Amino acid sequence: MSETLESVEDCVDRTIARVGRRLVLAAPLGLGKPVQLINAFYRRAARDPSISLHILTALSLERPSAPSGLAGKLAGPVLDRVYGDYEELAYMAPLRAGQMPANIRVSEFYFRAGAMKGVRDAQRDYISSNYTHVARDLVGHGVNVVAQLVARRGAAISLSCNPDITGHMASLLRAAGRPCMYLGQVHPELPFMGRDAEVAPGFFDLLVASSSLDRTLFSAPNVTVPLADYAAALHASSLVIDGGTLQVGIGALGDALAQACILRHSRNGDYRGMLGALESPLAGVERERSPFRRGLYVSTEMFVNGMLELIDAGVVSRRVYDNLALQRGLNSGEITEHIDESLFRYCRAQGLLPRVLDHAALEELQYWGILGDDLGLEASGLVLRGDRLRNDMDHPETRSRLLGAARGRVLRHGSVLHGGFFLGPRSFYRRLRELEPERAAQLCMTGVERTNQLLDNVPLYSAQRHNARFINTGMIVSLSGAVASDALEDGTVISGVGGQYNFVAMAHDLPGARSILCVRSTRGEGRKLRSNIVARYAHTTIPRHLRDIVVTEYGIADLRGQSDVEVIKRLLNVADSRFQEALRRQAVASGKLEAGYVVPEAFRDNTPRRLEAALGEFRRAGLLPAYPFGSDLDDTERALAGVLMETRAAMRQPRRAAGLLWRAWRRPLPQQARPYLERLDLGRPVTLRERVLAALIGRQLQEGGYLR
Repeated sequence: MSETLESVEDCVDRTIARVGRRLVLAAPLGLGKPVQLINAFYRRAARDPSISLHILTALSLERPSAPSGLAGKLAGPVLDRVYGDYEELAYMAPLRAGQMPANIRVSEFYFRAGAMKGVRDAQRDYISSNYTHVARDLVGHGVNVVAQLVARRGAAISLSCNPDITGHMASLLRAAGRPCMYLGQVHPELPFMGRDAEVAPGFFDLLVASSSLDRTLFSAPNVTVPLADYAAALHASSLVIDGGTLQVGIGALGDALAQACILRHSRNGDYRGMLGALESPLAGVERERSPFRRGLYVSTEMFVNGMLELIDAGVVSRRVYDNLALQRGLNSGEITEHIDESLFRYCRAQGLLPRVLDHAALEELQYWGILGDDLGLEASGLVLRGDRLRNDMDHPETRSRLLGAARGRVLRHGSVLHGGFFLGPRSFYRRLRELEPERAAQLCMTGVERTNQLLDNVPLYSAQRHNARFINTGMIVSLSGAVASDALEDGTVISGVGGQYNFVAMAHDLPGARSILCVRSTRGEGRKLRSNIVARYAHTTIPRHLRDIVVTEYGIADLRGQSDVEVIKRLLNVADSRFQEALRRQAVASGKLEAGYVVPEAFRDNTPRRLEAALGEFRRAGLLPAYPFGSDLDDTERALAGVLMETRAAMRQPRRAAGLLWRAWRRPLPQQARPYLERLDLGRPVTLRERVLAALIGRQLQEGGYLR
């Protein structure tokens, strides 16, 4: 059993006494960092230059800062409410300021998107590694301390949100004969996830548990989903095969895709209407619009809030089993999950059900639920509820009695989801803590060596990932079909490769699988508007020879196996029309496109105006909400957030701004606007600026339909 301490300082003392003053500390990505424990190591090393501390981790989380002005007045109370007494990672401020002590380094293999632009030491010490190679690479750095936030239920310990690399790293360290201290910090609100996430009682050398350490868990609130993301998600959702497998990457796309799949399943008429409104001619890609009658299975590195919503909606319901014979039978339709005669015949033919049972066979068959727990095995034969039967699975009476006892039973120990880590809003953590046991048992948090690749069990994982769709996001796609997702041309790291390369490569390895990379067609606004489809780009995450499907808000470009000229034409078709001609000219100049080529008429109105015309009605009807799965903002705050965005947009357009100001001053402020304005400290405007702002916001609230 692990020893439990109450003090992080005692834990640091004990660790240094065991491994020495050269500390190479590995901590999980995201939520699983034991913040107080890491901070204790950092502060000890900062005080004592004789200690060398190298922290290896990813996705260091920080509480957002409130912006200035009205946005800050709106955000400040929300941030206090969401993050409470969350303790910041002590190394982040000196890292950002370039003031890290000389004896301390922090290396990350994944950044929060854009968070480390311009942070010199973070950029220099970044480790570029496929997620499935991270455990190997951290061991290569000489890890001798592993520290993780854990959940506890009685004496049982769970890696909870982050079994992604810890178990694999521990096995590599043991194989290499490397001594290492395993430290766990218990948090009472961390959901206890069983199965692969549960570790042996003595896995951790030391556990730290004290109510003084129980600060607010970091949460990633649901973000707004813009109309362009919904358009891309609607396109992508029509590529998801009923009865297949789903993986979704990090970002707002997850919520948009989940909502699109839920609409396809439960509001199919409206879903078809949206796709019809967005429709454009397609080249060589099949789409599905029917509800999910067989359901989906999820195999993903990140378990996001939207996936739990998909489970609730009945979209994610296909169970997979860690038995190759059963899985192949289910895939082929030779068997169902019901325990019946056809299942018995199939299992006999496959050797899973031997003619004569021994204890090992009985135990396995009972594990899967094929035979009941009320069946016993003795030297004289089988015993079923006190009755003796011949130990012969082909004997008619034995078979009849076993099938009679199994009536109404189904296979057990199936999984609807395998995930490597989770991060989300506080409501997501609460729901995971409160899941009924039967549903919780179908969620298996596990290592990324399972979720992100096939190598550990190619036959089984290939059978489980039937008709897989791996849906991720990219930043830039070149006309060659290469995609940049993690860094800029000058080498500045924006996020990290994470598991994206693994999933793209897996899509090419698995029969029937496809990789779908969603790229917003543009970035910026006004004079800074730029196309994210470019002629060429000097950085690549996904190389051109792995090009597959690219989706923008304007449609689907199926690039797999196509010639370079066809790839260019298909990408032009999904580019923003304001950039199509320039891109066409560049492709012609490079010799890759014929000089007289013209983008087809059907694709020449790829504009935000067309998206609004196609989907605006559905958004106003509440089918494409800004927060499809709830928000940490209350109704007043959600309204104000939308109005402030609209007001900023209006102020950048002189004519629109003038019209809004004129309407605001012409009529008195609606009385119903008062509570909204008070939330921004504009209930009693004094200065001219405050009066103008109050009038503008009040008018926007009224014209936006918020005042009823």
